[in-house]
Amino acid sequence: MNKAVILVGGPSRATRFRPLSMHLPQPLFPVGGQPIIWHQIKALSAVKDLKEIILIGFFEDFIFQPFLSKCQDEFPSITFKYLREYSQLGTAGGFFHFRDQILRGSPKNIFMLYTDICCSFPLDELLAQHERHGRLGTIMVTKVDRASAHLYGCVVVDHETKLAEHYVEKPETYVSDMASTGVFVFDQEIFHFMARVMEKRASEFEHERVQENAYGRYDDGDDSQDINRLRLEQDILRAMAGDKKLSAFLCTGFWRQIKSAASAVPANALYLQQAHENSDSILAKSSSEGAEIKGAVYIHPSAQVHPTAHIGPNVSIHARVVIGPGVRINDSIILDNVHIKDNAAVLHAIVGWDCRIGKWGRVEGSKVIGPNDIDEVTQAGVKLNSICILGEDVHVKDEVFIRNSIVLPHKELAGNKHNEVIM
Repeated sequence: MNKAVILVGGPSRATRFRPLSMHLPQPLFPVGGQPIIWHQIKALSAVKDLKEIILIGFFEDFIFQPFLSKCQDEFPSITFKYLREYSQLGTAGGFFHFRDQILRGSPKNIFMLYTDICCSFPLDELLAQHERHGRLGTIMVTKVDRASAHLYGCVVVDHETKLAEHYVEKPETYVSDMASTGVFVFDQEIFHFMARVMEKRASEFEHERVQENAYGRYDDGDDSQDINRLRLEQDILRAMAGDKKLSAFLCTGFWRQIKSAASAVPANALYLQQAHENSDSILAKSSSEGAEIKGAVYIHPSAQVHPTAHIGPNVSIHARVVIGPGVRINDSIILDNVHIKDNAAVLHAIVGWDCRIGKWGRVEGSKVIGPNDIDEVTQAGVKLNSICILGEDVHVKDEVFIRNSIVLPHKELAGNKHNEVIM
């Protein structure tokens, strides 16, 4: 039997996802027509003999219950559970804290996935290599541009033995162009390894406490000094690599982070393109009586799209949306209950729940170029060239042009706005 754990974090972790995370937790935000976390669950559901998926985070218990109930109906052979951390325990702290529940049933292998990633998820291949090499754990890596490698956890890999020889989290100097994808699989013995790390940390903390009491307490505000916190990257992966207990599996499919709200748009495109390649029935198709559909497009069954509209490529249109005559939309996410009136255009943008865009209105961002996550969308309070984002319940009046801006919820825009963060 195999199990999986998905680390969903908590509300304080999604500050870069605002204003969208002000309405909905980031893991439940839809990309490719489904919540971000659904894509991970879908991939895990295809893994042979995987019986349980556990979500660990510090959201309120009720947040994920409706979603998990739907997952239980869609994937009846898998048991779903949400476990809430009593405090922020670090990227490995919750995993270790709930070890008894994770080990229940004695799973052979335990997947661990971060929630803020978009990936092709070659989990069968990852598991096959893990079992073949017999290491304590296997980390999935992807090749990134050398210039951006410092933004990731970097792994030095022996390509013959597949051994992860060294792990460095966001190195200041170049170490490797193999970056951690946030996808791992561990043997159940990982918890014994983590316990030894915790014991060593406790001993070091006690020594430091004695020294501090002797010379006066010093607190630099580093959360790594909290004995209850356990960081997967710095505390566990680095130690596993040092002990030659970690192998590395190269993902050759697509991968990117979903850190900021703007990064949801390229993630949406990747999942829609994957659905298109798989001839997924979720995608809309052009017809003689319907709107012109170009490329990969998702349209919710309850949405109303005028036959003269031009939609796509890489567009998701969600529940109860109304698209008027002559509207043009590409490379965008249109969320529930949006009304876009005649001849408006939405390009490279996210239009939040309950928004209204008037006739001949235009909401336009800048096209995303390159494989890296869009971590920074503002600089010194000025909007950088990136996706245009309208928060919940924003009304754009007729003939108004909103370009390359972020608009917080419940705003009425009667004049043109360019490169602004509208509070």
